[in-house]
Amino acid sequence: MRREVWRVRGEDASATEGRVVWAPVKSAWHSAMLGTALIAGPLTATADALVLFAVVTYSTLLLGHSVGMHRLLIHRSYECPKWLERLLVYIGVLVGMAGPLGILRIHDLRDWAQRLPACHDFFSHRRSLLLDAFWQLHCRFEFARPPRFVIEKETTADPWLQWMERTWMLQQLPLAAVLYALGGWGWVVWGICCRVSVSVAGHWIVTYLCHNPGPGRWHVRDAGVQAANLNGCGFITMGECWHNNHHAFPESARMGLEPHEFDPGYRVLVALRAAGLARNLGLPREASAQEDLQQTANERVLGAR
Repeated sequence: MRREVWRVRGEDASATEGRVVWAPVKSAWHSAMLGTALIAGPLTATADALVLFAVVTYSTLLLGHSVGMHRLLIHRSYECPKWLERLLVYIGVLVGMAGPLGILRIHDLRDWAQRLPACHDFFSHRRSLLLDAFWQLHCRFEFARPPRFVIEKETTADPWLQWMERTWMLQQLPLAAVLYALGGWGWVVWGICCRVSVSVAGHWIVTYLCHNPGPGRWHVRDAGVQAANLNGCGFITMGECWHNNHHAFPESARMGLEPHEFDPGYRVLVALRAAGLARNLGLPREASAQEDLQQTANERVLGAR
């Protein structure tokens, strides 16, 4: 059985004390992508550009973010050859959210804060939709008493991951060159700017909805923020919508635990395992190790806040 990886140490830290501050580089990146998409997108929309957008957006989010960044790099919920890990993480970098170390930091700090009895609204997503969008896409949280973020040595010592972290924005350029050669500026606009904007916004909205009240059968004891599932959204979210399950069992490579909970990311991992390219797929820990969980009698609407 695989166990969850914890990278945040917060003995003297506070998840409630601090302030939200504007992050200029992050804001400029997202604004440039969105602005270009809104202005140039309608001018370059063709059938082939839209098909390209749909295929590349879904495949990068599925293989890169869900299977590569989230289930592998962050949670280490399965094992695979190093070359495949690097390929999946590279595809995740192309999603355009952040570099691999940045993704680790953002995810783990939020997870640490949510599992405490109380945390700032920045981490709980309890403010309005528009304010949370501005906070998450254009700002960062400045702790008054920050926790320690400790990445495992095998990750910090990997020069390839360090290079990806330094150059993650620039990694769009080789793809843009290929798209321009194949389909001109329309493919660049829809394959880069529109895709990155929709991917980032889609990831944020799923995160927002999954941390507000909704259905789920698991309650994490002593956690100030509970997660919800988004029923019927398995395909479009690559299985990431089963967030109540994921909060309960972060060690599991499988997020959709019930027959009706479609999980494309786990389907990919099963296929990789059948091909001999993935092993030790994590599953929910046994009942004897679930002392931190409380199961409701029936699936019901949870107070995710």
